[in-house]
Amino acid sequence: MQQKIMPSLWFDKETEEAMNFYVSLFSKIETEPGSSKIVSIKRYPDEVPADFMKGMEGKVLTAQFELDGYRFMALDGGPVFKFTPAISFFVQCRSEEEVDTVWSGLSEGGTVLMPLDAYPFSPKYGWIQDKFGVSWQVILAEGPIEQRIFPSLLFVGDKAGAAEEAINFYAGLFDDAAVGGIARYGAGQELEKEGTIAYAELRLEGQPFAAMDSARQHDFTFNEAISLYVECDTQAKVDALWEALSAVPESEQCGWLKDKYGVSWQIVPKRLGELLDDPDPEKSGRVMDVMLKMKKIDIAELEAAYQQPA
Repeated sequence: MQQKIMPSLWFDKETEEAMNFYVSLFSKIETEPGSSKIVSIKRYPDEVPADFMKGMEGKVLTAQFELDGYRFMALDGGPVFKFTPAISFFVQCRSEEEVDTVWSGLSEGGTVLMPLDAYPFSPKYGWIQDKFGVSWQVILAEGPIEQRIFPSLLFVGDKAGAAEEAINFYAGLFDDAAVGGIARYGAGQELEKEGTIAYAELRLEGQPFAAMDSARQHDFTFNEAISLYVECDTQAKVDALWEALSAVPESEQCGWLKDKYGVSWQIVPKRLGELLDDPDPEKSGRVMDVMLKMKKIDIAELEAAYQQPA
């Protein structure tokens, strides 16, 4: 099944180092040989087309990599945004040995958020922020594994308690979408609000996600360091998702938007990638120049720039 939603990771200038690290680690537990790999890398040109790109020459403009078949996007964007645990990634492991392998690798230079231990919800689980700042929840699976890695959204601060509303909202927008099992905080659960979501399952475009609330004091929230990249087949799909999701006009830029919960998305037509991949640098350069001036991506304008006579 084609993965239509990809997490996009915004690094400072460490994208290539991070991808190599993750691929090396997850290749030790991958289900099929070769299912952890770097798929593609596009670099900033030696002469960047915009002032905000200066200093990034030769760094990673966009890249894609897979960990046990689950695809991520990544980019070098400079020190503008820092990763937070508001979006983390569950890693389901088939054995305690796999848990230990992943945990040991991610612990190198990382910060433990919840120690690796037995908990009421799992015989072996830990939450860690790796040396690049990306957060992972490593857990021993107690049943069949449909997809080893999937994102988890943590609603905190003024959005604590909004997880249920959010997952129902998202499920109403995407295809092959549904809210699954929900576990709630009970009475007397320290610092958490009774009835809010301790853990919920969500499916969007056939892919698993998780969501959680936390009313505890946290010094982070969602930001653009991790966004959800949605590849759309048509302009109509771009328009519908943009209209439904975008809630912060000042965050709209080059296909990026921020929704009413603070989650960042990239709503991008598949055609954009095809045009930017054209081997003719003049054509792809014109497309890039036009795209950089856009908020919502318009396929017709991209095509016009591409077809423009030399």
